[in-house]
Amino acid sequence: MGGWLAQCAKLLDPLYQLMKEELFGSKVIGTDDTSVKVLDRKLPFARMGRIWPYVGDARHPVIVYDYTPTRGRAGPAKFLEGYKGYLQADAYSVYDAFFKTERGMTEVGCWMHARRYFFKALESDQQSMGPALHLIARLYAVEERAKALALSAEQRFALRQRVSARLLQKLHKYLRQLQQQVLPKSPSGAAVRYALNQWEALTRFLEDGELEIDNGASERANRDIAVGRGNWTFFGSDNGGKTAAVLRSFIASCKRCNIEPWAWFADVLSRIPAYPITRLKDLLPQNWKPLASPA
Repeated sequence: MGGWLAQCAKLLDPLYQLMKEELFGSKVIGTDDTSVKVLDRKLPFARMGRIWPYVGDARHPVIVYDYTPTRGRAGPAKFLEGYKGYLQADAYSVYDAFFKTERGMTEVGCWMHARRYFFKALESDQQSMGPALHLIARLYAVEERAKALALSAEQRFALRQRVSARLLQKLHKYLRQLQQQVLPKSPSGAAVRYALNQWEALTRFLEDGELEIDNGASERANRDIAVGRGNWTFFGSDNGGKTAAVLRSFIASCKRCNIEPWAWFADVLSRIPAYPITRLKDLLPQNWKPLASPA
C-alpha cells in the first residue's frame, strides 16, 4: 500500500508542480514547519525530518507541503527560489537571508507568536504583561470587526490605519518603557525583546489590507500533521516524506476549496494519464469539476 501511495504521488507530480506555480502567484505566502519522525537504516533510531506548509493567498487558494530531512535553510531556500512577494512566518533565523534586497521577499511578522511570549510571562508578571496583552487583544478585535463586516482589502486597510496604527503606537511606547524595567533574561524580558526586535515585520500588516495579522493559516495547515503523528507515528524514509508532502498538498487544498478529497483523487487519478498536458490546470482543486454522470 505504501508503494501505491508513492506511485500516486509520482503520477500527480505534474499537478504538484503546477500547484507550486499557482502558489508563487500569491501576493503573500505563509509558512511554518513541524517535526516528523523518519526511519533511517543508517541509524538505530528514528531521526527528525520536517514538513513545511506553504499557504497561498485568497486568490490562489492552494496549500503546498514540502518535506526536508533537516530544518536547515537549504530546504525553504530551494522551495522558495524565484518567489518575489510577502513571506509571513515566525522569527526563525533561517528566513533572515530571504529578506535581502536581491531575493525580492518582504517579511510579514506573526502576532500570534509574539502574543505567546506575553502569555508565557503573564504568570510571573501580570502587572507588566497585562497592559501589553490588552492592547494586542484590541488589535485582534479590529481584525474580528473587519471579518464580521466582510470588509474589502481597501476597507480593512483604512480601518487599520484609523485604529490599529494608533494602538500599535501605544504598544510600542509601552514596550520601550517596559524594556528599561524588566530583567533581560526573564520571561517578561524575552517577550519585550521579541516584539521590539520584530517590530518592523509585526507592523507590516498595516501596509496592505490583504495581509493578515498573524500566521494562523500556516499553523492550522500543520494541525493535521500533528494529529497524524499519533496515528502513523513516522515516515519510513525521506522518500516517504516526499510522498506524504505531495499527497497532503492535494488533501489540504481540497479542504480549503470545500471539495471532498476522496472524490477529487478518485476522479483525477482516473483521468490524468490521458488528460491533455495543456489543460492540466483544470484538475487543480480550485478549478476542478467532476465528469458529469451519464444520463
